[in-house]
Amino acid sequence: MSSIREDLVKSLNSKQEAYVNMELPDPTNGEYLLGVFHLKPGGKFNILQAAAEVAAESSTGTNFKVNTETSFSRVMNALVYQLDLDRELVWIAYPWRLFDRGGNVQNILTYIVGNILGMKEVAALKLLDVWFPPSMLEQYDGPSYTVDDMRKYLDVYDRPILGTIVKPKMGLTSAEYAEVCYDFWVGGGDFVKNDEPQANQDFCPYDKMVKHVKEAMDKAVRETGHKKVHSFNVSAADFDTMIERCEMIVNAGFEPGSYAFLIDGITAGWMAVQTLRRRYPGVFIHFHRAAHGAFTRPENPLGFSVLVLSKFARLAGASGIHTGTAGVGKMQGTPEEDVVAAHEIQYMSAEGHFFKQSWSKIPETDKDAINIVNVDMAHHVVLEDDSWRGMKKCCPIVSGGLNPVRLKPFIDVMGNVDFITTMGSGVHAHPGGTQDGARALVQACDAYLQMIDIEEYAKSHKELAQAIEYFTKASKDAM
Repeated sequence: MSSIREDLVKSLNSKQEAYVNMELPDPTNGEYLLGVFHLKPGGKFNILQAAAEVAAESSTGTNFKVNTETSFSRVMNALVYQLDLDRELVWIAYPWRLFDRGGNVQNILTYIVGNILGMKEVAALKLLDVWFPPSMLEQYDGPSYTVDDMRKYLDVYDRPILGTIVKPKMGLTSAEYAEVCYDFWVGGGDFVKNDEPQANQDFCPYDKMVKHVKEAMDKAVRETGHKKVHSFNVSAADFDTMIERCEMIVNAGFEPGSYAFLIDGITAGWMAVQTLRRRYPGVFIHFHRAAHGAFTRPENPLGFSVLVLSKFARLAGASGIHTGTAGVGKMQGTPEEDVVAAHEIQYMSAEGHFFKQSWSKIPETDKDAINIVNVDMAHHVVLEDDSWRGMKKCCPIVSGGLNPVRLKPFIDVMGNVDFITTMGSGVHAHPGGTQDGARALVQACDAYLQMIDIEEYAKSHKELAQAIEYFTKASKDAM
């Protein structure tokens, strides 16, 4: 240990010492959830003292050593076990037995990014990466209905699932909303979603919206010969209303597989996400991350990263979560942030910012686990008849400023086509309207699959040509 680290350890008081073990023998032995924080101390503490206070507050302790602790309670202490002084990073190991054994994700987050974000002992505290041991994965739901199930329903393979968000975001009646859905589906699109604030507004009653979407979907399926999916926002004021909306959709006559349940996971809460996963294991659970920027934006010194949010969504059982456009679209985000998060939730094993996360529940060295990872990296379906071996994938859902011109650039950055794209104005702003916008999106995807430059492909596809002209000009005008 360097002299600087020795001095830091010597600076700890008797309470803080109980939350530091710089010689922790094997943090990855299965006993601990691991986290890496960017930490700037506040007030009188140095970085190790502040880290010890964070570990105490996020496990068994408080601001003073108490006389009520026991020998066993001390075993539950979170432990600071590594420092990077140059980058102001601290590693903390949390005994995962601390957490509610009911597979409760909100309980974990209450510990590790709860009260600690309000502590005056820290000026900056951001959870950058987490690592779940296989012994912990066993306790949590993970996804049930995945994008692979959606692909099978749609009979769509080897390309992104092409979707849209109905625009304008608000103000359409239920019939007008359904008309936009119909136009997109007839134009060749696969997937339509409610926008995240859509609920039971007076101008668009929820029950009528569901009824008209069902009618529009049926008509589009008859006319195109292809199945379609709609994602309904079931977020609500209370549990009973959320379930009532789910049951309204289930009982509306939709074919199983043709609907998803969207939940505003941060504003509605993790309990709502996990309730949907447990009540409706045969439905795609669509996690919209509205308000995530309050925690994840890089300029915010407090909170957690997009990677952390996305990993917990997979742990909770979300079938898909919005992961950003990696700088290609309009939303804040970089490839380093968004693509790492996307790969982490869609693969059996992937490198995070600091940890390599395996989602295998059996030893990584087991030949079956190795085979699953290899098959998964080859983009083949895994865990169909052996779900005990690992936690199923969570699908990246991509939205925010994409359009047909930006489809290939995003695929190139993403490195695969295993995602759902939900273009809003990128479809509805097309000069020919929503149907032509959908056709342009399909044509851009076809050009990618045939490895033809979209400018060349557009010479014989007028909707794509119009999209290129319009969105290229619009992008220049916005600069």
